[in-house]
Amino acid sequence: MAKLQIKIPATYMRGGTSKGVFFRLQDLPPAAQQPGAARDALLLRVIGSPDPYGKQTDGMGGATSSTSKTVILSRSDKAEHDVDYLFGQVAIDKPFIDWSGNCGNLTAAVGAFAISNGLVDPKRIPDNGICSVRIWQANISKTIIAHIPIANGQVVECGDFELDGVTFPAAEVQIEFLDPADDSDGGAMFPTGNLIDELELPDDLVAGGKLKATLINAGIPTIFVNAADLGYSGTELQDAINGDANAMARFELLRAYGAIRMGLIETIEQAQARQHTPKIAFVAPPANYTASSGKPVNASEIDLLVRALSMGKLHHAMMGTAAVAIATAACIPGTLVNLAAGGGERGQVRFGHPSGTLRVGAEAQCNSGHWQVSKVIMSRSARILMEGTVRVPEDYQSLTEF
Repeated sequence: MAKLQIKIPATYMRGGTSKGVFFRLQDLPPAAQQPGAARDALLLRVIGSPDPYGKQTDGMGGATSSTSKTVILSRSDKAEHDVDYLFGQVAIDKPFIDWSGNCGNLTAAVGAFAISNGLVDPKRIPDNGICSVRIWQANISKTIIAHIPIANGQVVECGDFELDGVTFPAAEVQIEFLDPADDSDGGAMFPTGNLIDELELPDDLVAGGKLKATLINAGIPTIFVNAADLGYSGTELQDAINGDANAMARFELLRAYGAIRMGLIETIEQAQARQHTPKIAFVAPPANYTASSGKPVNASEIDLLVRALSMGKLHHAMMGTAAVAIATAACIPGTLVNLAAGGGERGQVRFGHPSGTLRVGAEAQCNSGHWQVSKVIMSRSARILMEGTVRVPEDYQSLTEF
């Protein structure tokens, strides 16, 4: 008997410099409405993973960490929240979805989707103005506020806001990450209690076997190191890193050692099952460079340089959650990020990334020797690319191994 495909309501959206497939929880097949193997198998098949060819040709994924993403949204039952947001980072060549962290870029699309799909109380949506959507980020148990422009009762997506890493302008969406220290693993903002740690590493990873690092849980667990300590300038674009297999392997090992120091894993091998977190990034003082688009970036326009890796590759721009970590660390005197930006107290920074620049701000206070950040603010944009249904073979659960 011929097998058929099932149809599932879905929306394909860009948020920030990422894009992914968005679902309402209630629209998923019953077995996939709960966490577990059935949900993972469905989302893997939707995206087109695992794909040994690394292309995700038979799915909705775009074969990069920025385009291999899924989002599940539902009305929130938490007081003072509108929508629950669950994010899944889908591996490209493995049957694996990492649920350990948030996607800050796709956060920009969550509010718009929630409004357009009946997940926000109509009484809270103005005819014209701004609708502040209160998001519960379920991966990390944090609150995010997305300020969505509204005209004639509809979400405004078109505008003149330009975001480096996105080709076309769109409407600006301001996002507030409240109390962004990621304590989903029971840790503090600085899990070791230090603003700078010295990682002990094999000599073949780093000369002398020691590497300075700022280990921070804010937005997403992130390991910051100095570009110069790894032989980089901080002006590198994707090809300089992603085309170097030895560099990629080195960064993955550094990430694993940092994750152990942060208490996120116990052994190097466990890093393979936690690919989405922590992130690793390298920083440097300002310098002139040419962005991937060909646009010149002058040192005078930025406070520092940052390059970050996601799912084993140098990101083409900057992950939204990593931008939260950058903002937080930059505003706390004494971190490697803060020192690369010139040191001292500051409320915002503009940093250079492979696609251009981004300005982020943070409200930080030191209480009894402990730093706290109440809010990180940045601007993004979002747009619906396609809506309707996605189709997957009815026997999708048997097709995720290869």
